[in-house]
Amino acid sequence: MAAKILMGDMPELMEYILKNLNNEIYSLYSCALVSRHWCKMSIPILWQDPLSFSRSSLFISNYFSSLGEYEKIILKECLEECGINKEFSKTLFDYTRFLKVLDLLSLERMVKKWIDLMLVSDESLINHIINLLLKLFIESGATLHKLGLRFSRSLQLKPEIFYSLGRNGQFFSRIQHLSLRIISIFDIESVTTLLRVLAEYTTKIRTLRPIFLSDPKSQICHALIYVIKLQERLRMFRITTEGHTEFHGIISALECQKNSLQEVIIQDCSDTAEFNILNSCKNLETIRIKSCNTELLKILDYKISTLKVFDTPIDAQTMALILEKAGILLQRLIVESISINEYILEESLLLEAIKSFCPNITYFKIGRIEFSTQLLELIGNLHKLQFLSLRCDIYNIPVEELKIRVMQFSKTLPLTLQSLDLRNTWLEPNIDILLNHCLAPLKKLLIYRLDNEKNTKELIEFCF
Repeated sequence: MAAKILMGDMPELMEYILKNLNNEIYSLYSCALVSRHWCKMSIPILWQDPLSFSRSSLFISNYFSSLGEYEKIILKECLEECGINKEFSKTLFDYTRFLKVLDLLSLERMVKKWIDLMLVSDESLINHIINLLLKLFIESGATLHKLGLRFSRSLQLKPEIFYSLGRNGQFFSRIQHLSLRIISIFDIESVTTLLRVLAEYTTKIRTLRPIFLSDPKSQICHALIYVIKLQERLRMFRITTEGHTEFHGIISALECQKNSLQEVIIQDCSDTAEFNILNSCKNLETIRIKSCNTELLKILDYKISTLKVFDTPIDAQTMALILEKAGILLQRLIVESISINEYILEESLLLEAIKSFCPNITYFKIGRIEFSTQLLELIGNLHKLQFLSLRCDIYNIPVEELKIRVMQFSKTLPLTLQSLDLRNTWLEPNIDILLNHCLAPLKKLLIYRLDNEKNTKELIEFCF
């Protein structure tokens, strides 16, 4: 079978193998050197997302060979005006057809790096090349799977880009992942037009991530709402607003996805009025909340399997209500307070709620909490726990008492535990006690450091 694969007699199997190397860039490069057949199969995978893995910008010029003769002449004239003499040699492949992932900001940065290599700095030339490449990608027959609409203040899309998109609907037709970042009012017209084109041709989006770094304008919001409503099965929605309060109906539009939405991530949002709509989402499993006020937590009224609350003030009373609603369905819980100086309020109530309502937790991460006997009791009662990450406060615990608690902690770790993360410094002086008394069959242990020979010896004995 190996000989047949090498000779190219089993293309379906070979293609399957190479696709599993999608993130192993250097392995794919090696495969491309094995034979002509392997090269033909590896290169399209390598060039699906060149902007994310290429450290050098030299690959940009490979695209120029696919330009039409007229575009080549115009580009050469523009380059020569800036003192750049560049020949566009013919390439073995039409690389533009392979593109699957495009992020506008990454493209702009890579073009700037390429121009910098020529010891030139010209904003109009950069914009010209970006527009040339975008038009080339759109008309090449490529179909995107992932699109990032991130605009800088200097990027200006020409009308011909929107015209070309209207004539080549396949470019947007298979997008599954869309991110959108709005910086300022300069983005409004281009972003709105692009969203309207997306709404016309795209119905397969599974993950949507809008980021508003300025107050979202109503025309952009209305265009985004239209995109949301037309998707067949939106699975994940993540919104970041930098504290701005008006959503103009974006969150309410998620009601159209109530049968498919599985995960919602909310970051830096101060307005909570529209989020009540999430309570109607029948298959919502995961909620992640970052840097939001506690009012948002109070409106949550559904059962979920994953809850992550971090960089947010932790109100134990509110959390207890959420945990009671989630109950036995909750499997993954991450709770981290807003900063190193913030602690969980009424942590005893929080720990009791977890113990009483959520016995099926398999993944538990908690930070800025006292290393108390109540915490140890809770951990010992989580009989299905597989992953545990702790960052505890030990400053008010006497030295000898701390040693006793570490011993109790190591003995109460559930036998189901596979991964233990103790990378913060709080347990460093007593890591030897933990290793000496731990009975859990850990597959992974993360600690801050080994600062003496004794701890190193204990770790070796623990592993063997």
